Amino acid sequence: MVPWLEPGAPFPDTRDALTDPDGLLAAGADLSPGTLIRAYSAGIFPWYDADYQPILWWSPAPRCVFYPDQIHVSRSLKRHINKTEFTVTLNQAFSSVMTLCAGPRRDGGGTWISSEMISAYLRLHQMGYAHSLEIWQEGQIAGGIYGIQLGRVFFGESMVSPRLNGSKMALVALKQLASTLDIALLDAQVENDHLTRMGASMIDRDTFRQHLAHWIPAAPEPSIWPQTHWHGSELLDYKKPT
Repeated sequence: MVPWLEPGAPFPDTRDALTDPDGLLAAGADLSPGTLIRAYSAGIFPWYDADYQPILWWSPAPRCVFYPDQIHVSRSLKRHINKTEFTVTLNQAFSSVMTLCAGPRRDGGGTWISSEMISAYLRLHQMGYAHSLEIWQEGQIAGGIYGIQLGRVFFGESMVSPRLNGSKMALVALKQLASTLDIALLDAQVENDHLTRMGASMIDRDTFRQHLAHWIPAAPEPSIWPQTHWHGSELLDYKKPT
């Protein structure tokens, strides 16, 4: 059994998370901005089916993360990027990216992003804690990623790929902009084959906790992402020099 949390109650120590199911820590509480910021600062995130479950809080171990300079760009992805006309923006379509992430996926995922979750993360976006990166082709979102930045850690919540390689291009764009956005670590939460191929690392709980303690201040401030855009060739140029 996991503890039931009333709104405002402190979270249990993440070392108390279950191993089966991996990382389940608590249930209850709420999705208020203060609760979410406290949770993510400790490496805890909500994941549940709003149709039949209460809010469930997770902190799996080992943890799937990206160190930005280790994000891998395959040869085939480089070729795709070189031949594709696209634009990269930040925070220009946060709601649209979340809504796309909540839609049906080829693998059947996405439905856990409920209207309650969308409203909660939109509040964090309006406060400057939640952000999105968009890939545009022909005026349409071709790929995107959204998440929460606290200190120098970006907690990636979900990616979407309406067009070929869209989510991969979004992740590579985030790699290229990591220094601009002061991101030292990208939390991907749970391992899968796609993330592994892109260069994700699995780290133990103690290492992850040390990273959070080092890179997230006690009272994290909102982060300001630049309101600009880049043509793909400016940001992701993988052509060989002539």
